[in-house]
Amino acid sequence: MTQRTAVIKEIPAAYQAMIGLEKFLDTTSISKQLKELIKIRASQINGCAYCIDMHTKDARALGETEQRIYALSAWRDTPFFTPAERAVLALTESVTVITKEHVPDAVYDEAARHFDSKQVGEIIMAIITINAWNRIAISTNMMPE
Repeated sequence: MTQRTAVIKEIPAAYQAMIGLEKFLDTTSISKQLKELIKIRASQINGCAYCIDMHTKDARALGETEQRIYALSAWRDTPFFTPAERAVLALTESVTVITKEHVPDAVYDEAARHFDSKQVGEIIMAIITINAWNRIAISTNMMPE
């Protein structure tokens, strides 16, 4: 595959708007490690090789274990994730595949049991942002180095 439109070069204002979302996410109360789990899981679902490569490296740099990274696509069937992480991963999946059944009340309510309403909003923004990045990377054929 060859690289298509380079968003950063062709429409830098749009790229900077995305960077603005990332800068906002840096100010939230959600841990960096949890944000990387969100990014990896959404990227797995979307099939974004570029983002999977980037965020697994970032997660390892933050101390995430290989075992949890490898098991992320099967998180429901492992004992490696906390109840709060499981709630976030379920919410990540629901928001990422929103056309399937939207976000069921049970999924949202479970996240709300572990996080306050502002944090749930921050988590949703993290999910939305990585989904946008995935769509940019996939539609422009960005490849991991």
